Amino acid sequence: MKNILAFSLVTISILLCSFIPAGETKYRVKKVVIDAGHGGKDPGTLGSFSKEKDVALAIALKLGETIKENLPDVEVIYTRSTDKFVELYERPKIANKESADFFISIHCNASSVKTVKGTETYVMGVSKAKSNLEVAKRENSVILLEDDYKENYEGFEPDSPETHIMFSLYQGAFRGNSLRLAESLEDQFKNRVGRNSRGVKQEAFWVLWATSMPSVLIEAGFLSNPEEEKYLNDKLGQTYIASAIFRAFRDYKVEVESMN
Repeated sequence: MKNILAFSLVTISILLCSFIPAGETKYRVKKVVIDAGHGGKDPGTLGSFSKEKDVALAIALKLGETIKENLPDVEVIYTRSTDKFVELYERPKIANKESADFFISIHCNASSVKTVKGTETYVMGVSKAKSNLEVAKRENSVILLEDDYKENYEGFEPDSPETHIMFSLYQGAFRGNSLRLAESLEDQFKNRVGRNSRGVKQEAFWVLWATSMPSVLIEAGFLSNPEEEKYLNDKLGQTYIASAIFRAFRDYKVEVESMN
């Protein structure tokens, strides 16, 4: 835990320095990493007839194609484009290596109450809400499927509340832009697609903490809700979701580039 904290504080100082403008170079959103949650031996949450890994991948691929078609100046990079297992620590590592301008992670939700439905968009932070913590712990728990996870995550324990609280020290440099896109996403889901928006939330997800750029994690809906599971598996429903994410990303790109 001490190793993670020391690493975090050093990294924060480096990232803050990186925001100092150099000359007259204008900022452009040129690369986006799209992360389809889970995959391979990790199915994610399970519905009555579908798996999170498959729904997340379908939406991610549709989103990527839409960006390529409509924003040709933006390079799209996937953490996975097939049904394969990608270690959690590798996902932000890909984005960092590519010097991406934004990281979008796509997931599906679950609840013991089958009537619960709607979208949620998370940014890095810490919340007092027990329900938010449970979502973060579930998504982070994939770590336990990996070999040598204690070495790869420097002592990070998915079930430890202390670990999640410690992560709130990180990502401060990117929170503003992360929130900007997150709020636009939920607005698109609610007002353009007609989904039930459960709002923008914050919690300690590994993939958000470890990215050195603005980032969001989208819970596109609840596979535990029979009606919503059908929607999430419908090709038109997936297209609507991907289109909503695209419009929010497009508007974010226009807004931040206009600030130069």
